[in-house]
Amino acid sequence: MTGSAERTPGRLAALLIDASVEAVGTADGHAGGVYLRSRTPALLRLSVLAGLPGPLFRPWWRLHVDSPFPVADAHRLGVEVVLPNALETMRRYPQFAAGLPFSFGSLYVPVVGASTAFGVLTVLRPPAEDATELLPVRERLGRLAKELGAALRELEGDDPSFVAWDGEPVCVRPPAGRPPPGPVGRFAWDPATDAVTVDGRLGVEPDATVHALTDAVASGAADAFLAALRQTAAGRPPGLPLYLRGADGALRRVELRGADDGVPVLGTVHDPGAASVADEAADLLPDGVFCLDRLGVVVYANPRAARLLGRPRGELLGRALWEGVPWLNQPACEDHLRGALLSPDPVHFDVRRPPPDGAERGARAYEGGWLTLSVHPGRSLLTCTVRPGHRVVDASSSPAPETGGAASAMAPLYRPIVLAIALTEAVTARQVSAVVMRELLPAFGGNRLAIYLLQERHLYLAWETGFPQGFLAPFEGVGLDARLPGVETLTGGRPLFFDSMQQLADAYPDIALDATEGARAFLPLIASGRPVGSCILGFDRPRSFSTEERTVLTALAGLIAHAMEKAQRYESEAALARGLQQALLPRRLSEHPLVETAGRYLPGTQGMEVGGDWYDVVTAGDGLALVIGDVQGHGVQAAATMGQLRSAVRAFALGDRPPDEVMSGTNHLLIDLDAGLFASCCYLRLDPATGLVQAARAGHPPPLLRRPDGRTHVVELPGGVVLGVDPHAHYPVAELRIDPGSVLALYTDGLVERPGVDIDDGIGALRVALAKAGAPAARQGGRSLAGMADRLTATARRTADRPDDIALLLATLRTARPRGR
Repeated sequence: MTGSAERTPGRLAALLIDASVEAVGTADGHAGGVYLRSRTPALLRLSVLAGLPGPLFRPWWRLHVDSPFPVADAHRLGVEVVLPNALETMRRYPQFAAGLPFSFGSLYVPVVGASTAFGVLTVLRPPAEDATELLPVRERLGRLAKELGAALRELEGDDPSFVAWDGEPVCVRPPAGRPPPGPVGRFAWDPATDAVTVDGRLGVEPDATVHALTDAVASGAADAFLAALRQTAAGRPPGLPLYLRGADGALRRVELRGADDGVPVLGTVHDPGAASVADEAADLLPDGVFCLDRLGVVVYANPRAARLLGRPRGELLGRALWEGVPWLNQPACEDHLRGALLSPDPVHFDVRRPPPDGAERGARAYEGGWLTLSVHPGRSLLTCTVRPGHRVVDASSSPAPETGGAASAMAPLYRPIVLAIALTEAVTARQVSAVVMRELLPAFGGNRLAIYLLQERHLYLAWETGFPQGFLAPFEGVGLDARLPGVETLTGGRPLFFDSMQQLADAYPDIALDATEGARAFLPLIASGRPVGSCILGFDRPRSFSTEERTVLTALAGLIAHAMEKAQRYESEAALARGLQQALLPRRLSEHPLVETAGRYLPGTQGMEVGGDWYDVVTAGDGLALVIGDVQGHGVQAAATMGQLRSAVRAFALGDRPPDEVMSGTNHLLIDLDAGLFASCCYLRLDPATGLVQAARAGHPPPLLRRPDGRTHVVELPGGVVLGVDPHAHYPVAELRIDPGSVLALYTDGLVERPGVDIDDGIGALRVALAKAGAPAARQGGRSLAGMADRLTATARRTADRPDDIALLLATLRTARPRGR
């Protein structure tokens, strides 16, 4: 870690590469790297990745310093994070473990120079029993991180922005487990003078030009070679060696590195040894065999593998597997390759080969198009076998399971990913529980589920399914001092597994059992160190829980706990927003002796979010103003914005301003508020004496008019853009006349929009429902119009998950003045 502190990007990359490679060797790891601070505030970026292919780990290239990941904690808190095995990783960082559900340990050491936090040095290694086993490794990594921090501080100088990383990570190979093939030669290139210095058996004069070097080393890929030279000179050496063919047709491996002792670009040319005795022997095997290095590059493939993969050997060698065989570039294959790179056990899986292209049309097709691949991890190489598969998939049945015990055993490890994705869309406790029942029970063969939540040091049942009726009643509201497995799993913070009901009865002889056979798992729901509740899984048969299943269930409990905590917080915020909205909606509509009105508001039930829908009836001169609107968005901000707009429209209406002025004034108000929201609105001024209606519309659905004879149609109004977008927007005014007994219907889009259905179809359905609703009877006062409003919203009221809130305003001219008015 010593050397000149020359301030060049190449020097920064060299320091990070050296530290990463040394860390992997020091910790006997699979892979390692350095996360460096970015010029974007609060963002860490992966600068170097040693021992793993970058494209397979793209989701972890960028991390926010506040994210729930070990790298972020190490950087933000300035402490090392040690995760000796997958179980500890899932307990402490369930979101991280859900993305990489493999058996490995990891260490994260902050890189600090003086008082400056530069980033984090990280290593992924084989799992250990506990953290104490890694004490020697932690000490060595600590010294390495300290040396790197000092070097970066010296390199930084007086420019803090210099030691930062904003590009893609540089991917390099870890220390090889065996000596690499001998070099054919070395060269140095100075782009300033275009001078090339060569030694070795490259077939180039000692003092040659870069073009002569290119012809000898990479005659078949000159552009790629020259581009790599220029990138290296600019401080961005390629992360992968180049596999090129020279003038003699021989395959060469070219490695480039940046400035060293004043020479801008240094290169080494190796003979990869394709004609070795071992390779010749593997060429004769009946099964396909190919090898990948730790960066996913194909370094060997026998003829059988090339034939099965459908690619010539020349197109495989020297290329990343997903580039040489593009149809392997799919999420399932990526997951298996990540597992082989991070875990010591072989991975077996089936993959369907696509139909042959034109170049392969004469080749023999294999059974069903399926291939069986096995990947055997090694320190420096992954050895892969490929053979024709015999997987049969019938369209009338579910797909057959993947072949190979390891693949089947790995299946539960991917359940956290599926559950995590499903939980992101669940925002209420009921929705979270439904997701757990749908995803968790089928994955492990369970048939009973109970979720208890903690409130004031007592556990209350939030969800249950499968238990005998009334069985859980005695456990409702139990305190944390009760000796019950559902309580002790939470107070102790560790899961409890019972392979049979007899084990459970022996451990808790005083509790009632709901069955005589079966197994039980009690999982603590703990989020960010805070107890949330407990989860009970029931199985109808005795069963044992493997280490992998216990690990996965522990991780799932963490995910469920975080989702439940979020749901509780969300419901509290929703209750606050709903109360605010109810306070802002009109308690009483303005009255007129010749007009009846009725309004309805239904909050959305999907996600418990409140929206910005509103309606109002305001006295305007000698008439009435009918208004309905919808603020885009949900939550407290939408409700507050709705209240401000309602107040503004009411003020304009009380001044008996024309509809176009009301729309323009409200539009300017919303723009001045700078709330970042827009709103639709429909404003009608009704003269009850003449039935004349003046209307203006701003991006809102058109009103409906039901005439006394029952004919109903859409009132086509010219309109302007939504409020809050264009300060120069114009809102034309249209006029129409309605007769006594007619009904005007104003509504928001929540009443007529359905997923996958055109909004015009929804408006048409509402028009038909209004026509069938019947005419209001004058002698019944407002009750008849209110009944019509109830009938028009009845279907929406019965819908369990309404994605949007609904507002409806009905108005009718009376046929006669009511008595007593």
